[in-house]
Amino acid sequence: MVFLWIFLAVILLLVIAFLFSIRGRRGHALLPQLRQWHYAHRGLHNEARPENSMSAFRAALEKGYGIELDVHLMRDGNLAVIHDSLLQRTTGAQGRIEDLTEQELPNYHLEGTSETIPTLKQVLQLFDGKAPMIIELKTDLKNGVAPLVNRVMAELKDYEGLYCIESFDPRCVHYLKKHYPQVVRGQLTDYFMDLKNFAPWFLRFALTHSMANFLTKPDFLACSIRSRGMFTSKICKKLWHVQGVCWTVQDLKTHQAVTKDGWMSIFENFEP
Repeated sequence: MVFLWIFLAVILLLVIAFLFSIRGRRGHALLPQLRQWHYAHRGLHNEARPENSMSAFRAALEKGYGIELDVHLMRDGNLAVIHDSLLQRTTGAQGRIEDLTEQELPNYHLEGTSETIPTLKQVLQLFDGKAPMIIELKTDLKNGVAPLVNRVMAELKDYEGLYCIESFDPRCVHYLKKHYPQVVRGQLTDYFMDLKNFAPWFLRFALTHSMANFLTKPDFLACSIRSRGMFTSKICKKLWHVQGVCWTVQDLKTHQAVTKDGWMSIFENFEP
């Protein structure tokens, strides 16, 4: 009987520890403004307007949407807006974006169009505070997180528009918490358990269930469609009142469902 009570006490402590490990920050003053918008995933792109291109960002702005975009730190310390580290899928070229410089970007055309890889500076100049941005930081293991985060924040220093910053890498979110606490920060998450070559199972479990939140204290949890329904995501939202962001919403019905439930929507391949 004593063993049973000890066992139950241990289970209870583990549950409590888990609940507190996924706790975020609540009540950032800018969240109500960010919730008023819908966000075009990598811009409002289609066959004629490549993802993460100036034409896709311009189209989103003209239609009254915010945008989600991806940022990498290049070899010269400047910031490129592109999703993949490898250039093959988006430009057909070999190599990595991190090894390029700003001067080289016009040589890389997106998806066979005349569009080239933009810089974050160009996107900021285009938006000029007219619509909000969700900026995803793409980390490079070789360079660490500090150079990327510091460079992005330097670019945003005099920017007066609305934005928030997110990353899959908890180190990025923690660095923001420590050095730029005023910024609205978000933890990206997905279901990682089936990616067996990605990391050991315990790390995949921790990332899947946002167990670094107690260190990073994100203002929002950006979940994929499939991870939005997990109990961890629901606990973060219902118990700790962490804002939910859902990616990538592919149809109007799903968009209406997630927004009705109080989630921010990052959409693609249709218009809300």
